[in-house]
Amino acid sequence: MKTYAYFPGCSLEKMAHSYHQSALETARALGVELRELEDWNCCGATAYFHVDELLAFTLCARNLAMAEQQKLPMVAPCSGCYKNMYFTREHLAHDPDLTEHINDALAEDNLKFAGTSPVHHLIEVFVNDVGLSEIKAKVSNPLKGLKVAAYYGCQILRPRKHAKENVEQPRFFEDLVAACGATPVDYPLRLTCCGGALIITNREAALSLVRNLLESAVRAKASVIVTACPLCQVNLECYQKQVNREFGTNLNVPVMYFTQLMGLALGIPPKKLGIGSELVAVMPAIEQARQAEPAPVAT
Repeated sequence: MKTYAYFPGCSLEKMAHSYHQSALETARALGVELRELEDWNCCGATAYFHVDELLAFTLCARNLAMAEQQKLPMVAPCSGCYKNMYFTREHLAHDPDLTEHINDALAEDNLKFAGTSPVHHLIEVFVNDVGLSEIKAKVSNPLKGLKVAAYYGCQILRPRKHAKENVEQPRFFEDLVAACGATPVDYPLRLTCCGGALIITNREAALSLVRNLLESAVRAKASVIVTACPLCQVNLECYQKQVNREFGTNLNVPVMYFTQLMGLALGIPPKKLGIGSELVAVMPAIEQARQAEPAPVAT
C-alpha cells in the first residue's frame, strides 16, 4: 500500500466534506493510504500570501515539516493548498536565509523544514502513482454514456512547475475520465479561471466567469462538470441560481468531484462518496446517460 501524508485543508472540513469522503474511499479502493497530518494548519489560502508572505511561507513550511517527520510525500486534494505547499517547498529550496529564519520559528514546535517531502495533488497520485491502467483494471461499474466536462481550473497547472509540464494542452484529467468508462467532451474553457474568491470583491465579474464555464459545458453536451478543487466546485455549483438571476439564464448543471466519479466507477456506493449532498443532483444525470447508451448489438 502506498502511503502519503494527507493534507485535507480547511474546505474539506466543512463545505467540501464530500470531497474528503470520496477521496478516502477511492484511495482505499486503489490501495492508497492517506494518513492525515495531525495538527495541520491552514495553508494561508489565496489571500494570505498577499498580506504577509513570511507568515504564509511559515504556515506551509510547518505542514511540510510534519510530513517530513513521517518521511512521507505530501498530498493535497485542494488545488490552492497544493499550489501553496508546492511553491513554498520550491522557494525555500533556493532561499537558505529564509529557510533558516522560518526554522527558528518552527523550532518552538520541535519541527524543522528540510525540503525532503515532495508535494502532489491528489489527482496526480491517482494518474501517475497508481496509474491509469491499474484504475481501469479495477473499474467494476464503467460509466458508459456519461459525457464529462473535465475542469482543471487554474492552480493545478499554473504557475508552471517545470519546463516540460504541458500547461496549455494537458490530457491527464480526460484520460482519467476515460479510464472510468465515461466520455470526456471537448471543453474549451477547461483551463479558464472560475473566479476564485472574486465573488467577494467583484460579484458581477465572478458570476460572468461562472456563467461562461457553465454555458461552455452545456454547449459541449456534457452531462456533468467534474472538478478537482473545492473552490471551483463551490463557484460552479453554488452560484448557479445567482448566475440565472443576474443574466436571465436557466442553467442547472450537475457538478461533482473527480473522486466521486472514480468512486462510482470502482463500485463504491454513492452515499459513501458524499453523493446526494450536492445542490444540483448528480445521479439523475448519470442514470439518464446510462439509459441513453445504445444497447450492444447481438452477434
